[in-house]
Amino acid sequence: MTDRLRVGVIFGGRSGEHEVSLMSARSVMGALDPVKYEVIPLAITPEGRWLSGPEALDALAEGDPSRLEPVALLPEPGHRAVFRWGDEVGRLCELDVAFPVLHGTFGEDGTLQGLLELADIPYVGAGVLASAVAMDKGLFKSVMRAHGIPVVDWVLLLASEIHADPEAAARKAESLGAYPLFTKPANLGSSVGIAKCRGHSDLMEGLMDAARYDRRVVVECGVEAREIEVSVLGNEMPEASLPGEVVPGDEFYSYRAKYLDDSSQLLIPAPLDETTAEEARRLAVEAFRAIDGAGMARVDFLLDRQTGRLYLNEVNTIPGFTRISMYPKLWQASGLSYSALMDRLIELAFERQAQKDRLLRRYEGAA
Repeated sequence: MTDRLRVGVIFGGRSGEHEVSLMSARSVMGALDPVKYEVIPLAITPEGRWLSGPEALDALAEGDPSRLEPVALLPEPGHRAVFRWGDEVGRLCELDVAFPVLHGTFGEDGTLQGLLELADIPYVGAGVLASAVAMDKGLFKSVMRAHGIPVVDWVLLLASEIHADPEAAARKAESLGAYPLFTKPANLGSSVGIAKCRGHSDLMEGLMDAARYDRRVVVECGVEAREIEVSVLGNEMPEASLPGEVVPGDEFYSYRAKYLDDSSQLLIPAPLDETTAEEARRLAVEAFRAIDGAGMARVDFLLDRQTGRLYLNEVNTIPGFTRISMYPKLWQASGLSYSALMDRLIELAFERQAQKDRLLRRYEGAA
């Protein structure tokens, strides 16, 4: 089986979404065809240590990484390999492609993508720019508005100003309009640190909680809305899946509703009229292109129950891959099986790498 591709599945990480990453990685590793791929587990602990071993996923889930081997990726081209990193240093194995399955900071925000770019390793998903822009909710909304893509009104606050004068920060947030308002860490996902605020005391609490997770906090106008999601797949010619709808088991699609209970419902396809469904798909692709997305993304919308207007909420460049995640389910419903989706994502990684390999890296002067 020497012709199998070695896929380094990177999971865990230093964000508040560490546990979600483990669930996604388990699903991805189970879906990669063992006839085609040799999976190399690359586990990152909550402290940032890189480890590997056959039991890496279970070891991190159990909080006992002692039986794993310290490893590293070198940030320079020519070393597409995993290296032992400890008392014994040496090449552990070659990698053909990396498959990051990290959600949130230090994985989905362009930092890991920068390491893989420096190492010149092909990898699944968006590059540095798209990852960073999509991750920061404040910057992302500015880019969407610049492209004429509808988003709800928002204000951006720094954690430093929230701590320095919470009342002044709250007044700035309340200038958006009537409650409810949503407070969110600008650079986190999976609904970690998000609060629905119905009044001033809720807002004060929500601001302080969001500021625990990030130095930038976004406050958004609340919309009485349905939650619509579209999966996007591709590089420069992306395609959109049929839309799905999340019916949260909580007041909104919270962390608990996503991962800890089974009360939320996923409606696939979403019960939408054809015009709205096509508009969601069009805007999803437009947003993907606006940030120079690559590989995959899940694009989330709010559909105003009163006006029927779609607002783009966010683009997740490393969407969840758990057993109940919308991204693979939408592609399955659109005719692409889970294993075929894995194949396509890896093909897209090599396609993107081939484009980069054709670029000149030094000035050659006029012909």
